[in-house]
Amino acid sequence: MNTVTEKIKTLCADKNISVEELAEGTGLTVEQIQQILNSQIIPSLSSLIKIARALGVRLGTFLDDSENFGPVVNRSADKQQAATFSSQLSTANSHMDFFSLASRKAARHMEPFLIDLKPSADGEKVSSSHEGEEFLYVLSGTVLVQYGREQYILEQGDSIYYDSIVDHLVTTANDQPAQILGIVYSPF
Repeated sequence: MNTVTEKIKTLCADKNISVEELAEGTGLTVEQIQQILNSQIIPSLSSLIKIARALGVRLGTFLDDSENFGPVVNRSADKQQAATFSSQLSTANSHMDFFSLASRKAARHMEPFLIDLKPSADGEKVSSSHEGEEFLYVLSGTVLVQYGREQYILEQGDSIYYDSIVDHLVTTANDQPAQILGIVYSPF
C-alpha cells in the first residue's frame, strides 16, 4: 500500500467519511475510490486534488508529514522520494513521478514539483480538470499539453501557464522521457 492511499484511508476514518461520501464529494465513482483505496490504480493529480478538497485538507497533506514555517531549501545532492501519479485514472502503470520541492513547508498555497514524464503505455488518454492554476516549464525532452481543444508541443525552455479547470492532459510528445518543473495552485 502506498503512502497516499494510507493517508486517504486515515483521513476518511478520522473524519468518519464513507467511500460513498468521498465519491460524492469528489465527483469520482465509488468504484474509482475503491480502486484507489485498494491500491489497484494510482490516482491522477487531478483526482488527488479533488480528494483533498473533499477531505478538507491541502494537496500537500498527501505528500509530506512535517511542518516548517520558515524557508525550505532543497539541495541538489539530497535524494527525494517520488510521489507517483498517473495523468489519467486507469489501470495502466503511471508515467509521472513527482518530486516535491516544498514538502516541508507548512501552510503553503502552491505545490512546486520536478516531474519526470515517461512515455505512456498505449491506450486511451483521459484529460482531467480541477480548480486552480498550473505553470509548467520544460527542463528536457518534448511535452504535449492538450488544453481544451488546443494542443501545444513544448520543447526545452518553453513554458505554459493555464487555468486547470479546463480539461487538460500533460504527457510526453514522443517515445522519449521528459522532465518539467510544475507549479500547481489549488485554492483551499
